[in-house]
Formats: sequence, C-alpha cells, structure tokens
Amino acid sequence: MRSEQETVRAIERYSDTVRRLCVVHLKNDADTEDIFQTVFLKYVLSSVSFENDEHEKAWFIRVTINACRDLRRSFFRSRTVSLDEVLEQPAALPPNYRDVWDAVRALPPKYRDVVYLHYFEDYTAPQIGRILGKNVNTVYTLLTRSKQMLRETLGGEYDYE
Repeated sequence: MRSEQETVRAIERYSDTVRRLCVVHLKNDADTEDIFQTVFLKYVLSSVSFENDEHEKAWFIRVTINACRDLRRSFFRSRTVSLDEVLEQPAALPPNYRDVWDAVRALPPKYRDVVYLHYFEDYTAPQIGRILGKNVNTVYTLLTRSKQMLRETLGGEYDYE
C-alpha cells in the first residue's frame, strides 16, 4: 500500500491524463469519475515499483484504458443508456476544438487510443507501441487510418500534423 504523499503526488501529476482518457473512452462524466477513482485506488493498493516517471505514466494510461474497456464490456453497461447521451450535454471545450474532440471521441477504440496518445499526450509511435503492446508499424498504420477517418468526418477543415 502506498503512502499518502505518494498518492497525492500521483493524483496531482496524472489526474488530467486519466480524466481525459476516461472522457475519450466513456463519453460520460459519471463513468469518468468512477473509473478515475478506480484507477487511483488500484495505484494505492498496488505494490508495483516504477523504473521512472515515464514508466509510471505508462502504467496509469494502461490501467485507465483497461478499466474503461472493462466498464464498456460490462453487462450493466450494455443494458443501459447514459443520461449524458439522452441530454447530449456539450463538452467543456472551447468551440473551435469541439468538432475535433467529438470526431476523435467517435473513432473506434483502437484508433481513438493512438490518436489521443499521439496528439493529446505527445507520445511518439514507438512509445505508443510500448504502452499499448503493439508493433510500431501497427501504430503508424492506426495513426494514418485515423487521420483519414478524421478528414472524412471533418471534411478537411483541420490540419492534423
């Protein structure tokens, strides 16, 4: 079990990343908060020792993605409709980013992960490959295909480079 100081430091350092990943995957504020708490509870209870800060950040990203996938696959989740979907609340983003953000959130999960990690977290393809356990060439292919999907969705309005 980790100390309070370690936990507070991790929350300060990784809370934005975990929260954004949850929003990208779940598109629901309540589920985002649930997974956010789950991820940091797993951190507090884990005995994993990290080699460096990048290893620790990669652990948080991997645990968050796995927790989001588990929730999406759950029996309860497949039998309900979120209140956010019913009310269609706008995202808390500036207007010029809303279209892009919505387009990224609409991508299939395998594309959404690499786009998020590359463009929002500034990871390189080799780093993304290590985090997601994918071949570097696969990451490049997923990035290329996702950019094409975004171009089609957004009608070429935005530059993704």
